[in-house]
Amino acid sequence: MIVRGDLYQFGPFRLDPEVGILFYGAEPTMLGQRAIALLRLLIQNAGVPVSKGALIEAGWGGLAVADNNLTVQIAALRRVLADAANAESWIETLPRRGYRYVGPAVATNAPDASTATRAASAPTLPEKPSVAVLPFSNLSGDPRQEYFADGMVDDIITGLARIKWLFVTARNSTFAYKGRAVDVKQVGRELGVRYVLEGSVRKAGGRVRVTGQMVDASTGAHVWAERYDRGSKDIFALQDEIALSVVGAIAPSVRKAEIERVRRKRPDSLDAYDLVLQAQPDVDSGMPEQVTRALVLLDRAIALEPAYALAHGNAAMCHHCLFLRAGLQEINRASSIRHARSAIVHGQDDALALTWAGFSIGMDAHDRAAAFTALEAALAISPSSALTYILGSVVLGWSGEAERAIEWSVQGMRLSPFDTWAWAAFDAQAMSHLLRGRYEEACRAAYKSVQANPAHSITYVQLAAALAKLGRLDEARAAAARVLELQPAFRYSRQFAGVNCAPALAEALGSALRDAGLPE
Repeated sequence: MIVRGDLYQFGPFRLDPEVGILFYGAEPTMLGQRAIALLRLLIQNAGVPVSKGALIEAGWGGLAVADNNLTVQIAALRRVLADAANAESWIETLPRRGYRYVGPAVATNAPDASTATRAASAPTLPEKPSVAVLPFSNLSGDPRQEYFADGMVDDIITGLARIKWLFVTARNSTFAYKGRAVDVKQVGRELGVRYVLEGSVRKAGGRVRVTGQMVDASTGAHVWAERYDRGSKDIFALQDEIALSVVGAIAPSVRKAEIERVRRKRPDSLDAYDLVLQAQPDVDSGMPEQVTRALVLLDRAIALEPAYALAHGNAAMCHHCLFLRAGLQEINRASSIRHARSAIVHGQDDALALTWAGFSIGMDAHDRAAAFTALEAALAISPSSALTYILGSVVLGWSGEAERAIEWSVQGMRLSPFDTWAWAAFDAQAMSHLLRGRYEEACRAAYKSVQANPAHSITYVQLAAALAKLGRLDEARAAAARVLELQPAFRYSRQFAGVNCAPALAEALGSALRDAGLPE
């Protein structure tokens, strides 16, 4: 706890509680005394939930006031932070509990502060994954290229900040490290983040090389690393392209790292977010036994937080898988649609929840227009969402929109080449190429799908169809046998009805699967 009388420094802000002013740099901000009192209590308890009662006591001195008075003051505080430094997200709402400061480390200028006191002022890690993007090094030897490196970082920070489940440190805090040799673990402690992204830019002649790596600041382990080489004819388009690629690749890498971290936690300590993370690998499998296991965790998460959009979105996907691959039971279809609608209601600002929901609405409610309203809303929030493009390509593929399905699947794979849902993108390509009579291309895409997820029945459906169209019937029948091994009740006519398959695609696939020996 920071003692009374100190000045509080956090990011570009300085709070002087004695005179009741919040400074942005040297400039005072327009913040009233109640908001100042609330801010002081929040930053004194950085990273720790502060109850509504404690905040009302600090701001109103024990007077009986309605909750909306507190909401108005918090909104005013966020508005000042957002206007000055795009830092509105530093104050997190905890539904039914209160609020929490999750911004940069809070420092005090107290001359007699002990080491222990300074350490106590370091921010606690947020519950959700947190990342700081450091200024990229300019290796071009040309100071005029600093703007390019800085612009790249700005674009990456903006892209990451759109991801609902990720806490991103503001630019003003991370650029304090510009031009300094830093220790990643120290940066993580000072900024209160789990992951640190650093990189470099080298521009020579007509080429630009950008390298990036993300490190787990608590262990020093690499989470992600990549290099991008591009021509530099349009420098701003290049910034956008690389930033989009970096963000698209980072998101699934961070989620994988978070899943591994949560697996090490005690089962009785899991909150709703942890439960969703633990369920994710089984959700991604797309097969009945695994998604049934995932639903146990997701139901617990929803019981803890009934308005948790991402939990509803994942539950919708689980019921979709059960519907298509465990007997086409109406109860599963209805549950998929119900959870998808809940995800849309509660997840208007959550690209991932909208993606799961859009897919289920398109595939199970057979409402393609509503599906793409949700998917396009997800892309408006997070243009780098590879999963949105991938699952959108599947909906397009079964709808018979072959060329658009291929376009979406290619974009998804460009953003996240090693995505856990890559098999679905290849499935969309396989069925689309087959519909257009491009059987060699369909076969190549189907093989990639099988390689990406060999435990999924539908990947072998596409392979069996493509091989049959090429006249390779022995191989097609072997693939068909694998379909029935993984999904004994598979009947292609029922499967096509379940997803409302486009008639032309149903005819093309059906004749091929009949030749491969799969039951109708």
